Amino acid sequence: MKGLRRYLIIGSILTVAYLIAQYYKPIPTDWSSSFIKEDKIPFGTYILHQQISDIMPDAALKFSNKRIYNTLKDNPYRNASYLMIASEIKMDKLDLRELLKFVSSGNQVFIASFKLDNILSDTLKLKSSSAFNYSNKKGEGINFTNPELKSAQVYRFKKGLGDQYYSAFDSLKATVLGKTSSGKANFLKYPFGKGALYISPNPQLMSNYSLLSAPGADYAAKALSYLPKSEVLIWDEFNTKGMIADASVLRVIFRDQHLSWAYYLALAGLLIFVFFEVKRRQRIIPIIAPLTNSSVEFVNVVGKVYYQRRDNHDIACKKASYFLEHVRSTYHLKTIELNVEFAEKLSTRSGVNLAIVSELINVIGQIEHTKKVDDQMLINFNKLTEQFYKQAQ
Repeated sequence: MKGLRRYLIIGSILTVAYLIAQYYKPIPTDWSSSFIKEDKIPFGTYILHQQISDIMPDAALKFSNKRIYNTLKDNPYRNASYLMIASEIKMDKLDLRELLKFVSSGNQVFIASFKLDNILSDTLKLKSSSAFNYSNKKGEGINFTNPELKSAQVYRFKKGLGDQYYSAFDSLKATVLGKTSSGKANFLKYPFGKGALYISPNPQLMSNYSLLSAPGADYAAKALSYLPKSEVLIWDEFNTKGMIADASVLRVIFRDQHLSWAYYLALAGLLIFVFFEVKRRQRIIPIIAPLTNSSVEFVNVVGKVYYQRRDNHDIACKKASYFLEHVRSTYHLKTIELNVEFAEKLSTRSGVNLAIVSELINVIGQIEHTKKVDDQMLINFNKLTEQFYKQAQ
């Protein structure tokens, strides 16, 4: 008992020490590209969200977690800008139609994304590529083509933030607003009607990691300065957060690594508990023996009783009553008068020889009119009934 107590104390101390170490352990940096305005991780857009009012002070900020079609349909925006910053832009034909209608009406769209949906990239004839090189930690330099925005020194960012570029695009429709040091376009403008679509393959240049540095903040401010003064700025959250239905308690749990692990462990513990409790409380199903057929035993007992009593008359009367009931139910004949006419009808309907039927009727009559039946008469009566049943149709 003392040894068990010692092990329990040591185990408890080790468990508490482990929990304390886990609690005070430095939280690892989350380098996922969420581009969510509430995220303060390196590739969130918390800083941009806080500073967007300085870049566009006159614009009313509106957030949309719906598809482009649902956001713009039946909303005749004028002098508005649509901002999309995400790893991937999801779009279908209806979304593209409403987006181009929105731009043609004199509005602006700014897209910064690694990947565009095929329908948009095919419409713009865009193909993106990357110049990222592991040996070059600073990445390739980038800059604007407009002399008023062009920096004296090229912008260089770590972790390949500005290494995405467009390897193919429609040069007749697109205007190059930015290039890499090797002359590859990485910031384009597509005019549509009265408005324009601005597109960049480097969404991380709008992230917290980039904006915390002076060059990154300067680049983002100049890039967004292409958007004219707008009355409304629509901030897209569909491509980062998804639909409103996704904003549930479980979404909050799964965003945090520790909460998600706690959730999985709780589910596993619950399943293990249910499994063992069900197995433990399950009763053994008793084996129930099938019911035995006791008809033969019953007949033997009844037979022994009649044999011991030697009451042949009672046996013969019961046997005659059973036979006559069989005749009434099977051949539908009245058994009030057992005469020659009855014997002929019974022979005709049953198909039994008339001689056997007549003799059987005579024996039944003798049994009814006598009080004593010897063994020979009872045996003869039994043989006649057996013959009748065998020949009967």
